[in-house]
Amino acid sequence: MTGLFNARALWLSASACALLATGAAAQDAPAVNDEIVVTAQFREQNLQDTPLAITAVDAQTMRARGQSQVYQIANQAPSVTLKPQNSNFGPSLSANIRGIGQVDFNPALEPGVGIYVDEVYFPTLMGSIFDLLDLERVEVLRGPQGTLTGRNSIGGAIKLISKKPSEDFNAFVETGYGSRDRVDFRGAISGPIAEGLYGRISGVIRRQDGYVDRIDYGCANPGGGIPANPAAPSDCVLSKQGDVGYEAVRGTLRFAPNDRLDVTLSGDWTLDKRNAAGEVVLVTAPTGNPAFTDYSPTIPYDDRFICGSYCNYATYSQPAVPPFAEAFSVQNKTRFEGYGGSLNVDFDLTDNLNVTSITAYREYDTYFADDSDLSPANAASGESMLIHDFFSQEVRLNGELGEDVVFTLGGYYSDQTTVYPTKQDLRYVPPVGLQFMSSGDTINADSKAVFATIIWSPLDNLNLTGGVRYTDEHKDYTYYRANFDGTPHPLLGALDGVTGDFDGDKVDYRVSIDYRWNDNFMTYATIATGFKGGGVNPRPFFATQVQSFGQEQARSIEAGFKSDFLDNRARLNVTGFYNDVEGIQLTLLSCDDVSPFPGAPCALPSNAGDAEIKGIEAEAFLEPVDGFTIDGSFSYIDFDYTRINPITGLSDTFVPPLLPEIKWSVGVQYAADLGEHGTLTPRFDASFQDDIYTNAANSPLNVIENYILANARLEWRNKGGDLSAALEVSNLFDKYYFLTRFNLIAVGAGTNTGQPGRPREFFFKIRKEF
Repeated sequence: MTGLFNARALWLSASACALLATGAAAQDAPAVNDEIVVTAQFREQNLQDTPLAITAVDAQTMRARGQSQVYQIANQAPSVTLKPQNSNFGPSLSANIRGIGQVDFNPALEPGVGIYVDEVYFPTLMGSIFDLLDLERVEVLRGPQGTLTGRNSIGGAIKLISKKPSEDFNAFVETGYGSRDRVDFRGAISGPIAEGLYGRISGVIRRQDGYVDRIDYGCANPGGGIPANPAAPSDCVLSKQGDVGYEAVRGTLRFAPNDRLDVTLSGDWTLDKRNAAGEVVLVTAPTGNPAFTDYSPTIPYDDRFICGSYCNYATYSQPAVPPFAEAFSVQNKTRFEGYGGSLNVDFDLTDNLNVTSITAYREYDTYFADDSDLSPANAASGESMLIHDFFSQEVRLNGELGEDVVFTLGGYYSDQTTVYPTKQDLRYVPPVGLQFMSSGDTINADSKAVFATIIWSPLDNLNLTGGVRYTDEHKDYTYYRANFDGTPHPLLGALDGVTGDFDGDKVDYRVSIDYRWNDNFMTYATIATGFKGGGVNPRPFFATQVQSFGQEQARSIEAGFKSDFLDNRARLNVTGFYNDVEGIQLTLLSCDDVSPFPGAPCALPSNAGDAEIKGIEAEAFLEPVDGFTIDGSFSYIDFDYTRINPITGLSDTFVPPLLPEIKWSVGVQYAADLGEHGTLTPRFDASFQDDIYTNAANSPLNVIENYILANARLEWRNKGGDLSAALEVSNLFDKYYFLTRFNLIAVGAGTNTGQPGRPREFFFKIRKEF
């Protein structure tokens, strides 16, 4: 509670300072809130005219905050939680907006928060830790977006919008150096190629050593009874985990021969290659099979393997001891490589009728491995790959009927296939452990939709919006299970070649009213629905566990206002919402009713219950005097289960993963005019996240306690504005906190681990624009 009260006090103090500072504003001060244009309703609109809860962040703001990855946007976005995952889930993102989302990367499970890159849906959490490369803006839409963005945006949507090719030449190059040999390079060049043809290419390279030491236990503890690795160096550090090895390129061509036709062709490539995520052991407990999981009868898995704040004893190998005929070792590596392209054709049929076609294709493959016990013991280890391809086609017809009606009609189709080879060595599973491999579970999914939106303005300043979308989806999952040598598995062999499938459809709607009382104040109210697609259990241990689960559905009522005041020096946007959610999808670790014997291993997605989610969100901006700006955000969410399926074993006091009751942020900067020497701008940002749980079965073993993170930045920019240098300090007060926490004690593996956030880091960079 102390941390919560301190957090509230800091946020309220910052707010009070902002209000007191307004007295210094000049009466005739110029407007400083640059107009941000968003496309959440299929057409360009001012952010303040859009009757949706949106956080829009432009490129200048992202640079000022020192943000380079998509999950960092969540620090300033109310009701939004984005976290990079631990090594068990590979290079994937966990996402939650207003209490709805997903923590599991498996493509059989839908995200709940839709992620879009240049209007193209990115269908999996795997590979979605995007760099904020050469973006124009990021839009975070909160609440169900069923009629606007389709399936799996039940919690909300995150849209990344790239900078388009310019008609005039421009370019930039940016490079920097920082803590643990961090080296970054970014650049872009844009301009005309021929009459009506324009191009843009951008790229990024990021390298940094890890912050978690993987230490050889025998080397560091010579009297501990475990022999040292002969390859261990003198400091006993085998590798650095949590490192960075990222590079990406994006290219775009725009063909605009006249005022009626605009064609954009874009392609991108990404490589994320590094060691496993940096994790530490937090708690140990006896395993379900100590004879197989302990290092030896005299060296059990216990607290001796708790290394420290930023280190572990992971070996990534398990010996061949009966009944395990084969030793098992994996790489301490994570790798993601993907590419994609899209063709966007925009054509004006008449002055009042426009058609847009968006065709896209994406492909990726990834490898990741884990040593779940992070020690020389042998509780659990595994390695996985995902090979994924995705195609989508969307067609929209935008039009106007007279001066009072605008509409959109459209259709959408997508088709995706994922192949999921894996090897798992789970020696903690009773009675004799479990070793198996899949040559490639295959997941096929397709989705078809038609949609319509109409906005009617019967009176000046009054808009009535209605939308509807029908979605039909199919998914099937084919399992392959065998021993490591490919022979039939004695326990899981009945699963080999089995296919489970799911079919579902859904009609979503949205009704909204907004009224602009004057140039600076707008109110709105909305009722909207959305859903998360159903599917089939992707991790059955027995054929009887091949079970389908239904859609998760939500109906949301929200109302709010958007306001600018103090001669456009201040902005305050506030939203209140109520969500009624049915069929919440959670993964059960106990499912005796569909298992061959009591206590059998289980990881079964199920529609676990219903809930009511209520909350309030606020975003504010203030420039009391020229050059001095303050921005802030706040959210409060109250979650209550209204029905729980008894087989889940959940309590009605529990909350879903990644849901903080309170979040806030505040940022302050001042651009000091140095005359002929340019400007010097110090900036300070702080953000608070309340306690969150990483599992639906809340316990002290899966809680991430609340924390405040602070960042600071000092930027010099020359008078011409084309040259800048900045010193950035992230985690200014060196707070020790966690991004994820993974509890396997509940299933008998005896281990509880966490992924600590990065310690304090310094980074100096220089940027030149042309």
